[in-house]
Amino acid sequence: MTVNAISPGRVQQAIASAASATGIDFDYLMGQAKVESGLNAAARAGTSSASGLYQFIESSWLAVVKKHGAEHGLGWAANAIGPGNRVADAGTRAAILALRNDPAAASLMAAEHASDNKDAIEGSLGREATGTDLYMAHFLGLGGATKFLSAMKANPDASAAALFPSAARANRGVFYDNAGGARSVSEVYQRFARKLGDGADSVSETRAANLSFAAQALDMGDDATVITGNNESATDALAWAKTQLGQRNTVQALYRPTPDNARLAYLMLSRMGG
Repeated sequence: MTVNAISPGRVQQAIASAASATGIDFDYLMGQAKVESGLNAAARAGTSSASGLYQFIESSWLAVVKKHGAEHGLGWAANAIGPGNRVADAGTRAAILALRNDPAAASLMAAEHASDNKDAIEGSLGREATGTDLYMAHFLGLGGATKFLSAMKANPDASAAALFPSAARANRGVFYDNAGGARSVSEVYQRFARKLGDGADSVSETRAANLSFAAQALDMGDDATVITGNNESATDALAWAKTQLGQRNTVQALYRPTPDNARLAYLMLSRMGG
């Protein structure tokens, strides 16, 4: 399968798995991917080395893979990255960078990167990090995000472009409005907050559609193989899933990555021949 053929469902599955593995909020990871790439695993930036679902630039990707790759079956890649995030063999370096276009690898590394940034931001600012804070750390790097958030607290009207001239040159649409006026740090922050919010709204709509689809799948009959857990029978597993799907007011909780949600997902896949 080529990168361009990766389906939205596979992308969402990869993000859900990464959220479950790391504890980073699924909505945030989905919103970030929508903002960064529109959920296009093959996306490439025209003004930097950024690539993939989460638009990691080369240096950031090599750093996070070196730190967390071995935890997720990428030990070969982590071990090949030496001091200064250098990779001696050109072919190996290219293979590691190509992982940015793999939804599973990209989602896991984005989640680990967010987890690291969350701890650092909360330690620096003395408050809980928001999703927008985490996105700023992805966009500007941890040091840049800390500088940005501190500047916004001290003077929300300060010019963001003046503080980050290199980032502004590469991302004029972020730092300048349509008339060419420089946005303040507060305006840049709120702009990202709205984008992440729009992404979360889209996630909610997708959940509702998936719930309807799951209900239809469960009504297809009882001839499919049901994947069970905890030594339960297939009948009990199916009854549990139908009960969960019947609780329409718990859709938000149902699609959080938990062992129970995974049971439902696998049950749906088995019903659809996945």
